[in-house]
Amino acid sequence: MPSTTVAPKHDHGPQTLDHRALSESTAIALYTWDTRTSGYTEIYARVRGWWMVLEDGSNPLSVYTAQFEGTGIDAAAFAQLTSRQAHRSSNLVQTKCDAELANFVVHPAPWEGLHVCTVTVSVTDRSTSDTGSAPYAVPVSVVANCPPAASAPGDRCALVAFYTDASRIVY
Repeated sequence: MPSTTVAPKHDHGPQTLDHRALSESTAIALYTWDTRTSGYTEIYARVRGWWMVLEDGSNPLSVYTAQFEGTGIDAAAFAQLTSRQAHRSSNLVQTKCDAELANFVVHPAPWEGLHVCTVTVSVTDRSTSDTGSAPYAVPVSVVANCPPAASAPGDRCALVAFYTDASRIVY
């Protein structure tokens, strides 16, 4: 039976002012899990604890859920994967942020301190029924809100969105 333990409410992710580092950590965390050591609720809650809802409500938790499920995992899939002792690992391939992204140049951030990075990770899925799995690359666009933004925490960048849906990836 999957564990129902959730991440501590104080876990806001990496404590950094570096939007690139936060973006990379987010993408890797989204595509790294192990059914042998964690339940679905723990996996879901790990990055959920990093997500900061903005005061204007433009990034509701429903967006988090939809994009999290865009990684190919939801409660039903996780239950099936648990029986096969499945696990997924990911490694950083490439990161492009802000002016390195053509879409960002055309549509810049609406305020100073809001950053967009598209992180590509190499993902490998494994289970007891696999004889081997070839890695595949996936992009994740991550939005970080950093000082000097008035809506950002004063001492770190905060995760305010990520997109796994191909139509939402920023290139």
